[in-house]
Amino acid sequence: MESGPGRSTPPGGNGGAAPPGPNAAKDSKYPTRVLLCVTAVALLVNYVETMVIPGVPVIQKDFATTATVASWITSAFLIVGSAVAPLFGRLGDNYGKKRMVLVSLTFYTFGVGIAGFSPSIYFLLLARAVQGVGFAIVPLGLAIITDTFPRDKIAGAQGVISGTFAIGAAAGLILGSEVVQDLGWQYAFHSAFVLSIVLFVIVWRVIRKDVPRAKHKVDYLGALILMSGVTLLLVYATEGPSLGWLNSEEVAFLLPGIFLSLFFFYFETKVAEPLIKLDLLRIRNVLVANLVGLVSGVVMFLLFFAIIYYAELPTPFGLTLGVVSTGLTLAPATLAMLVAGPLAGRAVARFGPRPMLFVACLSMGIGLTLFIVNRATSLDLSLDLVFSLVGIVCVIIPIVNMISISLPRETIGVGLGFNTMLRNLGGAIGPVVATAIMASYTSQLTAVVAGHTVETGQYLPNATAFDIVFGVGLVLTIVVVILSSMSKNYTFRDMARPPAKPPE
Repeated sequence: MESGPGRSTPPGGNGGAAPPGPNAAKDSKYPTRVLLCVTAVALLVNYVETMVIPGVPVIQKDFATTATVASWITSAFLIVGSAVAPLFGRLGDNYGKKRMVLVSLTFYTFGVGIAGFSPSIYFLLLARAVQGVGFAIVPLGLAIITDTFPRDKIAGAQGVISGTFAIGAAAGLILGSEVVQDLGWQYAFHSAFVLSIVLFVIVWRVIRKDVPRAKHKVDYLGALILMSGVTLLLVYATEGPSLGWLNSEEVAFLLPGIFLSLFFFYFETKVAEPLIKLDLLRIRNVLVANLVGLVSGVVMFLLFFAIIYYAELPTPFGLTLGVVSTGLTLAPATLAMLVAGPLAGRAVARFGPRPMLFVACLSMGIGLTLFIVNRATSLDLSLDLVFSLVGIVCVIIPIVNMISISLPRETIGVGLGFNTMLRNLGGAIGPVVATAIMASYTSQLTAVVAGHTVETGQYLPNATAFDIVFGVGLVLTIVVVILSSMSKNYTFRDMARPPAKPPE
């Protein structure tokens, strides 16, 4: 089954994307207001998530917990977000995307509100899981953009959103780092709570109510099966370095996790109204976009997690940077993302998604190679990150556009939710992989006392550990190149061209 923009008559007669909606026709400024609104929500989410990354070592120290448990500060959010994204996408298709954005924002606001008052690491993980429910606002917002803009403008709008993620990232890394250092990580959540309330009111006032075309039964049981299976697998991967990969406790996570994850796909073939319509994966660009999203998600968060730890580890294991210095080291890359995002959106609209995917992989590959051979100073890290993160943001834009354009309009919400789920799953796997490698290759920290070198008994990730982490990222980037070569390119000029007349 082949579908999408490469054909003269795309699905639904419009390439799966909506033409300028009736709201846009009545008010030419409405799409711009929607774009600003969705962008503001995305900025908030990215601020909180990037703020959490440099705060992880501080939180780990405050709660006297292990690095593997602390890694769940990011993973708990991403795991829950992975499970609920397609569910909320379906609910958005059924009951209206604006309504579900407001529901998601309610969960997110409650989650950040209680996170700042966490009395223990496990309460914080629970709060982060609640925030994960609210992460559905991102794919829902992208679906609203798809409904609001004409199809040749969708990539540009998505590029603006993806590029301005960098502003949220910069705020999280710099402002968030200052807050973590001077006031404590709790106040980073407190500030996000206030901003969440403000944005709830803005979304409620700005975005107009959308009327769904048809309602479908929601597969709540499928969502539960999926979430349970993925969670068990990630618990196994997280605890493997400390418990042992074949430990009986670990196997108790692994076997049910594999069974539930596989059973989910079988279950979806037997349900009249599945959470995820697996036949949509027969559309080539949808399949490629989802696989690329999964793999690139692993690369992105594996990279983030390893860099934060490397920057803050003591010499000679790392650069001995503080929280704020680490944020400033990452800041140039976020500003480069701000510029690259809109440019990548325009390039996708003009040349199609496949050339942009190849350019993105080249940039990622250069950055990851530089991390292996050139990371001695904070300036080196900044340069390496510019290449890596520009490449990552330039991957996200074409795959989101491929989903938006290739699917029928009535399935865009759940399609974007499914893609977000896979990217989140990759993001949850990334820190686990990095942690496992760093826990497997360690050396003992020594100190100089009265002119003598003494062993401290503390083991930290060594240079080999970080070389392997970045090497794994490089291999996964090659996988993305291979997957991207299987995509079907399109341009909006080709889509507008009338079909050729058959030969007489």
